[in-house]
Amino acid sequence: MTPPDLKYTKEHEWVRIEGDTGTVGITSFAQKELGAVVYVELPKVGDRSDMNDTFGTVESVKAVSELFMPLSSEVTEINESLEDKPELVNEDCYGEGWLVRIRITEPSEIESLLSAEAYDDYTADTEE
Repeated sequence: MTPPDLKYTKEHEWVRIEGDTGTVGITSFAQKELGAVVYVELPKVGDRSDMNDTFGTVESVKAVSELFMPLSSEVTEINESLEDKPELVNEDCYGEGWLVRIRITEPSEIESLLSAEAYDDYTADTEE
């Protein structure tokens, strides 16, 4: 089930928006496609990104995939638990497996993100 309170990208990232901050992760669809995650490379606190910039990678037994920032932002926190337990991305992608917390610098971009329903429609088309 795709959580309805989050926003999504076509690159399979999600963002939980709370005021001018957000928490970013990858979707259940993405982690299933990747398979068992073995390593996550994240940016440093203070790094700035524009919307859709690459901000890190997720390495699985199948492939290495780039991570794309859903909104223009500055990284305020990284999920240090993933250093020792990258499998949290598979086990709880919408909870303990989050990647970074951000300060949103261009709030108008939020309107271009997908709702849960639109993301489900998008991934349904991808699976066919």
